[in-house]
Amino acid sequence: MALCHKRIDPTRTIPDADWQALAQSPVLAPSSFGLQPRKFVVVDDPNLRAELRQQSWNQSQVTDASKYVVCTALRTTTAHDVDRHLQRASAVRGTPVAAMAGYGKVFDDFLVKGWAAKDLFGWSARQAYLALGQFMTGAALLGIDTCPLEGIDANGYERALSLHGSRYATLCACAVGYRAADDRYGRAPKVRFALDEVIERR
Repeated sequence: MALCHKRIDPTRTIPDADWQALAQSPVLAPSSFGLQPRKFVVVDDPNLRAELRQQSWNQSQVTDASKYVVCTALRTTTAHDVDRHLQRASAVRGTPVAAMAGYGKVFDDFLVKGWAAKDLFGWSARQAYLALGQFMTGAALLGIDTCPLEGIDANGYERALSLHGSRYATLCACAVGYRAADDRYGRAPKVRFALDEVIERR
C-alpha cells in the first residue's frame, strides 16, 4: 500500500471528447474468457469525493483530479455471470445462445473446478487490474496523467459508495487529470530497474 505523490492541477478539466474516448479503454480491455468481472465507478459528486478523500489518507488527488475512478471487482463469479456473458455474445455476434452451450460448460468447469475456483475474487481482481493498466496507458496516449491509489480504506470506500452487500468489492482508485506545473516528481527521472533486470531472455 503506497501513497501517490503526483500533484494534480485542480483547475484543468479533461475535454469531453478525450474522456469519452478514454472511457472506452476499460470496456475494450481483455479479460480471462472475456467474462469482464469488474466495474469502474466514476465519482463526480464533490461531496462524495471529499468523503472518499478522508478514506484515502487525505490525499489531495482525490478531490483535485478532473475525474476520479474507483476500480472494483466481483466478489465471486457464478453461473449467472456466465449466462450474462453468453447473452451479450449472442446479441453482439448474432449467435444463438444454444449454439454456445459447449462454450458455457467450459466457463462453468473453469469457475467450479479450475485454478481460479480457489480464489475467485483474486481472479476477478487480476482482470480488473488488466483493465486499469489499459485505462492508464490510454490516458497517457491522450496526454492525460493518471495516479493510481491503493492507499485507501476499502471498507470506507464501500460504505461511501454503498457497495456493502453488493456483488462488487473495492480494489483501488485512480485520479485522472493533468499534473500540476510545480509537481517536482514530474521533472524527476523515473526510478526503474535496468532493462536486463526486467526482461529476461532464454
